[in-house]
Amino acid sequence: MNDSDVRKRMGEAVEAVKTDLASIRTGRATPAIVQDIQVTSYGGTQRLKIIELGTIIAPDSRTLTITPWDKSTIFDIKRGIEEAKIGVNPTVDNDLVRISLPPMTSEDRQSYTRLLHQKLENGKVVVRRVRQEAMEEIDSAFRDKQFGEDDKFRREEQVQKLTDEHVGKIEELGKQKETDLSQI
Repeated sequence: MNDSDVRKRMGEAVEAVKTDLASIRTGRATPAIVQDIQVTSYGGTQRLKIIELGTIIAPDSRTLTITPWDKSTIFDIKRGIEEAKIGVNPTVDNDLVRISLPPMTSEDRQSYTRLLHQKLENGKVVVRRVRQEAMEEIDSAFRDKQFGEDDKFRREEQVQKLTDEHVGKIEELGKQKETDLSQI
């Protein structure tokens, strides 16, 4: 595993965390709250994400609207959101689904903060797993005498720097999200 592979896999872990954190609700409405919810549509023949079924807009800080491209899926979208149990109650309003987000309580904020820290730790574990695999490959190559001891230490140091860099990025994402969660 070379440096570019390690960097790529760690970068993918950071991106996965970023996507995962987007689904955590903060004090304001964002399309990311519902866009990845799976919906059974077209008579049960398709499982699609809401973002694949229509346009999601946040007209204000407490409301989301979903305008489906195919009007026949409007009740499927409503049912999919209800089944996802994300703590919102969607309503059908003519040609769109409207979601009014209730204000977050302090308990909600604490719960979402715990979830945030759990998702951040999961991302860090993935980065550390990539580091572990890279270190094992370095040790194996060293035992096979593909390079000397100085090269081994230099490569291990490079992998550790990449690990620290990507863990730092994950922590920065967490700080930003925690700031969003604490705002009322």
